[in-house]
Amino acid sequence: MVIYSIDAFAHMSQDIKQLRVKIFDELSKIVDPEINTTITDLELIDEVDINESNVKVDLHLTSPFCPAVFGFKICQDIHDNLLKVDGINDVKVNVSNHFMAEQINNQVNNSPNPKKLG
Repeated sequence: MVIYSIDAFAHMSQDIKQLRVKIFDELSKIVDPEINTTITDLELIDEVDINESNVKVDLHLTSPFCPAVFGFKICQDIHDNLLKVDGINDVKVNVSNHFMAEQINNQVNNSPNPKKLG
């Protein structure tokens, strides 16, 4: 069993808050190429889960039949942009409610992590 002091929880909580701000700063830079609007303005992000240095982003696209090339671009941008953030070592993207969701998720989540290549 691990016991944390209240100070340790406050510190961890502050670190996660700061990381969450950095994540949403990066997400707000990603634009849907079809309509030239950010994914945060479009409210496409459903959930962001932070587990130490691992981040999982659940999202949906503007429609179930959004062109797959645009869906892939958005998801790949999420993956790549978040990996640039200090403190993040792994990113998983989970797009749902799209006719090619499984293929997009597989391709993006199996793409190289530049932090692990060097």
